[in-house]
Amino acid sequence: MFRKMRRFKQQISEAECIEILKTTKRGVLSLIGDDGYPYGIPMDHWYCEEDGSIYFHGAKEGHKIDAIKACDKASYCVFNDGFRREGEWALNITSVITFGRIRLVEDVDMTRKICTELVRKFTDDEKYLEKELNNALPRVQCLMLEPEHMTGKLVNES
Repeated sequence: MFRKMRRFKQQISEAECIEILKTTKRGVLSLIGDDGYPYGIPMDHWYCEEDGSIYFHGAKEGHKIDAIKACDKASYCVFNDGFRREGEWALNITSVITFGRIRLVEDVDMTRKICTELVRKFTDDEKYLEKELNNALPRVQCLMLEPEHMTGKLVNES
């Protein structure tokens, strides 16, 4: 159902893909939007090692939620900051694309866990975390992307 990577020599392992998902903070979530147009939106994410899913948070209404309700197919693309080999100008960047089904998270306890993990990707400030959970949690809609296919590759920009 999913295509094999054309540049297979640049392909990275599933373990490397998961590490990129765990360490990057944001990527682009792509959905099928209004009138069949692609809709890509920058998102923060949390990769859950327990279930292998990718979680997001956002508003309870809007273009993204309408798109998900109309079609649950999604892709999510992340890439790291890259690195330079000594003496070279070109960056070596690793990217991961995940395809899967996305759904709304309805469980309040899971929503709290997702929001907690997302905040902890950015800060260890517990006062800030508690303030966010107390003030914003009722207005948050969390999303779960269940991967069906994932590929990653290392690309040299030269």
